[in-house]
Amino acid sequence: MRRVLLVLLATAIAALWGSSAGSAAEHARCAPSANFGGGPDRSPPLRAKIGKGHVLTGVVLSPTCTPIAGARVSFWQSNAKGVYTPAGGGAVATTKAGRFRFEGPRPTPYEGRPAHIHIKVEAAGFATLYTEYFPPQGSTRGTVRLVLIPSDL
Repeated sequence: MRRVLLVLLATAIAALWGSSAGSAAEHARCAPSANFGGGPDRSPPLRAKIGKGHVLTGVVLSPTCTPIAGARVSFWQSNAKGVYTPAGGGAVATTKAGRFRFEGPRPTPYEGRPAHIHIKVEAAGFATLYTEYFPPQGSTRGTVRLVLIPSDL
């Protein structure tokens, strides 16, 4: 009896899935990333590594969850004393799959602020995104999903 119910349930789910108009990709929506509208914009040079201790990977997507290739993702963080210097920044370009990798020292807290990395994402046809990444305590790796909004909205 259980098998019959499972088969019926699976059939019903498949029928509902198949009856929806268009593909799942057409209906996919990604919520835009929170935009903090600024920060210490250093516009750092292209360099994917500024030190060792923390690796941040991620993907840049459109609101339809499509990868954005060639987006410039800039990073900057303070040093251990809470001071921003040119050595604390780098930038990368996303791959065809919208992916990136950045390595730097583990961010440290300062002046009551938690450890964080500032992120700026620029891509043709999309509004510039300014956001921050807060690594989990004690982590040496992290990942982010950054969703941009079209610039015409």
